[in-house]
Amino acid sequence: GWLLARTAFGLRVRAVGEHPEAAASVGVNVARTRYLAVAASGALAALGGVYLALDQHQFTDQMTAGRGFIALAATIFGRWEAKRVAFACLLFAAAETFQIQLQGTQLLPSQFVEMIPYVLTIVALAGVVGRAVPPAALGRDEPA
Repeated sequence: GWLLARTAFGLRVRAVGEHPEAAASVGVNVARTRYLAVAASGALAALGGVYLALDQHQFTDQMTAGRGFIALAATIFGRWEAKRVAFACLLFAAAETFQIQLQGTQLLPSQFVEMIPYVLTIVALAGVVGRAVPPAALGRDEPA
């Protein structure tokens, strides 16, 4: 939240996401800013992957188990606002932790227990669909 809300770089990132034409009209290099933002997000995702691999002490095929889609769901559920997205990530992480803890109890079949984070993701998105407004220029090419 702080970086996007209180710095010149954050203002440029928000501007190129909401209205790239206006950002370009005041001299912001839209393509450069977008590439920097994507590179920064990729670097953060890579750090998350490294942490996951270090925690496992090995690389395993399918070790992410769809967490990228859960991260996208957290972004939509958080309505593209950093604090809300952080809360959504904590909520989904709590569901993952609950699922791991519940596996040891054998109260439910393991297949049902493993579904908990994904079912929570679907339920959370079902309540937000149609109300979450993405950045206006999401998916649009930069201005000519």
